[in-house]
Amino acid sequence: MRVLDIGLAAHLAQSETTLATCWKLVRGDGVVLGFTDHDGVLSFGGTDFVPAHGLDGGEVPARLGAQVETSEVLGVLSADDITEDDILLGRYDGAVVETWRVNWADVSQRVRLRSDTIGEIVREDGVFRAELRSAQQGLNATLGRIYQGLCDAVVGDARCGVNLTGPEFLGFATVTALEDDHRIVVTGLGGFAEGWFGFGSALWTDGRRVGLRDGVVTHQRMAAGDVLAFGVAVGDWVVLGDTLEVTAGCDRRFATCREKFANAVNFRGFPHIPGSDFVLRHPRNGDALDGRAVVK
Repeated sequence: MRVLDIGLAAHLAQSETTLATCWKLVRGDGVVLGFTDHDGVLSFGGTDFVPAHGLDGGEVPARLGAQVETSEVLGVLSADDITEDDILLGRYDGAVVETWRVNWADVSQRVRLRSDTIGEIVREDGVFRAELRSAQQGLNATLGRIYQGLCDAVVGDARCGVNLTGPEFLGFATVTALEDDHRIVVTGLGGFAEGWFGFGSALWTDGRRVGLRDGVVTHQRMAAGDVLAFGVAVGDWVVLGDTLEVTAGCDRRFATCREKFANAVNFRGFPHIPGSDFVLRHPRNGDALDGRAVVK
């Protein structure tokens, strides 16, 4: 049962109240924004909550059990802090939104109603509609491991253990041409082997995508320079001269972990599990059927 502050409880018991709703939005890159449906700026908890230019919260249906509760916030793309470019670039995907009920005459009297994450964002005719998903959304996350031949760690994370900040795994590139929406030509990676950054990632260090990290699918070498292909369309947001940091990629195979990163001891897959082709094939003369590893 929620216990209210004594002052707020007394205020709610009055026949007339001075209440406002505040939203605190924390993006994945650490940017914190505050909005309110009040007509003046409210400040508490180190955040300024500014009038939201038409921001309005929808109704929240309460559900029993572990079902995900959803609501939405509707607003006009007129505030300088929320731009259509940032929404299209995904800077608000997965952001945390805290909803507060506040006595605007005395902001010390407040209660946090809920904490949600932003799901789907729809934009039309200059208006955005952000879906808010309750904390039960976390129950949909897959936990545990899958027994498979490929590694289930992300290269460079704590389970992998590879330090990607070393000069052998980190390159600095500059965009010199755009092949299409998904492929760019860069310079600065000539000291690395072709394909070295395939299945890696790129952190944009300037331009409109600054601060975003995108997955690199392939790394090819041509006469004009190195061509990086991305899993998302970047062409509309990149111009010549933009810079990026590119980290080496891993295809999650045991041989790559051992030979490229010298990290076989931390391999998080099960390379000796026979695949379906091995299980279904017929024995042949010369096959090693003495219990030795089926993967070298």
